[in-house]
Order: sequence, then structure tokens, then C-alpha cells
Amino acid sequence: MIFGSIAYLNLLPFSFYLKGKIRNSQEKQILQFRQEVPSKINRLFHKRAIDAAFISSIKSQKCRCSNLGIVADGAVYSVLLLNSEQMFDSDSDTSNILSKVLGLKGRVIIGDKALRYYLSGDEAIDLSLVWKEETNLPFVFARLCFNKHGRRLLKLAKQFNKRTTKIPYFYLNKEAKKRGLSAKELQWYLKHIHYKIGYKEERALKLFFRRARKV
Repeated sequence: MIFGSIAYLNLLPFSFYLKGKIRNSQEKQILQFRQEVPSKINRLFHKRAIDAAFISSIKSQKCRCSNLGIVADGAVYSVLLLNSEQMFDSDSDTSNILSKVLGLKGRVIIGDKALRYYLSGDEAIDLSLVWKEETNLPFVFARLCFNKHGRRLLKLAKQFNKRTTKIPYFYLNKEAKKRGLSAKELQWYLKHIHYKIGYKEERALKLFFRRARKV
């Protein structure tokens, strides 16, 4: 199975969990990780060059998906709009559309670079927070979708939703340093992300899709 892995911190708990589930050498040989930014993952998935991935929600509407996603219920700190001339982030699909849905103009930045920008103390608008204030709903940035191995992925998603993934400190510290952050900053950030898509998240998706069609 070729798994498309978003190269951002928000997917760290699931990536760590997935690697932990692959225990025997045969499975390790079968599973391959393809790490890219969200927009490229989306293109590879729709070309069927990868079997499963967290697909940007705006690109997931006609895909076979699980009830696992990347969700924020309020501020997310890694999807920002800067006070600048309008410019979309080439790494993004969903967040660019979200800025249009919210009627906001500026420079969209996402991912680890956006998180570092926020932590530097510079001013920006958190698009997820604005969505929450307008709709009183969480925002679903991506969904775990699949072209193949659906039964296996659905089982993994169900298991992941039932447990809390504890990431060892040494691993957190290693990932944080790679991205110019501290382990404490990484832990703080992950507290603002959840992964289960329930009733409210489904409502949020439907509303987002409906409003996106109008922009």
C-alpha cells in the first residue's frame, strides 16, 4: 500500500500510530510512505498514484472516505491569513477556498510555516477561528480517503479513534527540532487538533461544500 503522508505536524499522531501498527517485516515492505504537501497529495491520489491519504476536504467530496480527518474546533494556528495583497498558498487546496468562503482577502499560509509565523508573535487571522465564530462548528481540513485497501484503512481508522496515541518525548523532540520548534510548542499545537469526524463535523463539511460552490 502506498500511503500519501502530509508533510505537516498535524498528521504526526496518525503517522506515528500507523508505523506502530506495521510490525512484521512483510507488512513493512508492502507499506510505502509518499510524503508531500496537501495539494500534491491530492493530485497523486486522484491520479491513483497513491492508495490512501488524508485528502484536502474540498477535494474529497467524490472519494471513498473514513470518519477520520484533520479537524480543529476553533483556532488551529497553522492556517493563517496575513495582512497583505491577496495570494494563495500553493501547498493548499482547502484553506485557499476557506478564505474565499469567509470573504477574506490577504495572503494564505498553511502548515508548519504558518505555525512558526504565529509563534513568532506576528499578527494574522486564524481562518479556522473565523469559521468557528461564524458557524459555531468545527472545521474539517482533510479526510482519510482510499482508492484501495478500504477494509484495512477503515479498521485502522476505527482503532485510532478509540485510543489516545501517546508519542514518546524523544520522538516529539526530534520532529520539533526538524521544524524549528520546541517539543512543548509541538505538544501545545497538537492539543488544538482532533481526528474523529462525528455529527458536528459532518454538518460542517456539508456547509463548507455548499458555500464553496458559490465562490
